Amino acid sequence: MIQDTRGIKEQLIDATQLSKNEREELIQLGMLAQDGLIQPSPVHPPERPPIPKRDVNAPKVLNEAYKYLPRPSSFSRALCLDLNGYKILLISGTASVDENGQSVHVGDFRAQCWRTYRNITSLLTSEGMTWHDIVRTSCYLRDIERDYKDFNEVRTAFFNWLKLDPLPASTGIQARICREDLLVEIEAIAICPSNSK
Repeated sequence: MIQDTRGIKEQLIDATQLSKNEREELIQLGMLAQDGLIQPSPVHPPERPPIPKRDVNAPKVLNEAYKYLPRPSSFSRALCLDLNGYKILLISGTASVDENGQSVHVGDFRAQCWRTYRNITSLLTSEGMTWHDIVRTSCYLRDIERDYKDFNEVRTAFFNWLKLDPLPASTGIQARICREDLLVEIEAIAICPSNSK
């Protein structure tokens, strides 16, 4: 076991549990040596530093994915990039999850939509942004034929209340969401001047 910078424990890959094909892919990736030992991660090339980025959270309404119990999940709620005077917020798929990582409003599609919008709003607020800064959403519905009408009614009511004009670009997709009890998940991209906040 190793300790990461967030103070959570991550399990190293157990090379004895890998399939032949999985082992070969990890070797080709440079993560695993022929002898089964984990290799040091590569350092970013010094001639081109990475784009500055930082994770974004809103702990009063939703927890970090790496704190999910019983299994942590490996993604940030959102990443903020600062590029040439603009702040870009990339919000991961967000659903009806509370500050303890629990699904809320199980079985109530419309309430799950509202909680999802609340969670995204909190992430935006933490960066001094609003829905007026959203330029794109991708909306995942577990059963798009059954739920799209309700989804669109909730979204339209919310966007009308906010007086969004123009509306964000958007795509609706039927998909299996990470938990059986979650019925909707939304990811979003927001952009604003860097001096906001």
